[in-house]
Amino acid sequence: MLTLLTVLVVAAVLPGSIELLVVTLGGLLPARKPAGGPGQGPDLTAVVPAHDEEDGIEACVESLFASDPQMPVVVVADNCTDDTASRARSAGARVLERFDDEHRGKGFALDHAFRILLEEDVEAVVVVDADTLVDVGFAPSMRAWLRSGADAVQCRYGVLNAGDSLRTRLMNVALLAFNVLRPRGRAALGASAGIYGNGFALTAETLREVPYDATSVVEDLEYHLRLVRAGRLVRFADDTEVRALMPTGGKGVETQRSRWEGGRMRMLRERAPGLLGEVLRGRLRLLEPLLELMLLPLAMHVTLLLALVGIPDATARWVGAIGLGTVVLHVFSALVVGRASRADVLALLAAPFYIAWKIGRVPAILAASRGNTSWVRTERETDRTSS
Repeated sequence: MLTLLTVLVVAAVLPGSIELLVVTLGGLLPARKPAGGPGQGPDLTAVVPAHDEEDGIEACVESLFASDPQMPVVVVADNCTDDTASRARSAGARVLERFDDEHRGKGFALDHAFRILLEEDVEAVVVVDADTLVDVGFAPSMRAWLRSGADAVQCRYGVLNAGDSLRTRLMNVALLAFNVLRPRGRAALGASAGIYGNGFALTAETLREVPYDATSVVEDLEYHLRLVRAGRLVRFADDTEVRALMPTGGKGVETQRSRWEGGRMRMLRERAPGLLGEVLRGRLRLLEPLLELMLLPLAMHVTLLLALVGIPDATARWVGAIGLGTVVLHVFSALVVGRASRADVLALLAAPFYIAWKIGRVPAILAASRGNTSWVRTERETDRTSS
């Protein structure tokens, strides 16, 4: 007989296992391509939110111009205390400087830029983080999707410095699953691919109907839920990518993961009951976003599945075993679809230690989930070597 605790664990992992299986199978299908023939498409304006990013902002702007020399690049220097603004200008970007001690965060910075640009009648925007380099085909691909009628587009989002440490290599593998396989799978099945905060595009019409006033630390997830509620889908550009710098270890990793996963846990607590109610009332397009929201961080998900396998109950063991098999299928499918390197595959040998480290971060994640957090620049290796 299942105990109450076992039932709760099964309830915690079952939605996530279903979500993983569905998006994995969808991700193995051929990637969708934009409809329509050749053409110019809407004019794009790149928006780069930046908080104390003087070291990488010039390279980011230059990569955007390399993708489209005619595309205006707007850098939002948000509460900066360094030379981000001047270096962005020297690279050819237009700079919007913003100082607001009470309203700090990426969501506020983007909303500030979008309001200004909509008054100037821009046709569409692409958003790229300041620590990011874009593929040379980035702008043409995003334009092609918008030309085909997409409301919004998300491209592949990977790690720029995957070879710097074992943690960045494992992060690269994780993003092949989270930022490549999963959105590809959703898009292949006709669902909304999702927005991942970096490398996405929105039409002006979409922004006018669904203003970007999401202000949580996971503002991309928050805004995506609003888009789906408004009946708008995000398409997935599988043929191009953006790659961002990730912290190699130490405090930078800890603070980044705690903020991200704590923010997702808070969103789960606050939004899942309402989404469930809407699904039960017949708004079935919200079912997949609900399942995605209920998918726990993969390390936590795997830990709970292992616990079920160890319970002396046949039902619990089957749920745990099938769930673990789904995780294995998901990870190896991500390696295939994400065109992983040999180093990525070998890094999986350290996955048990990474999971153990992630479980040790659970108290910090739960603490971060209890309240919103301000925009704090993640410490990186260059910060330590230059100090």
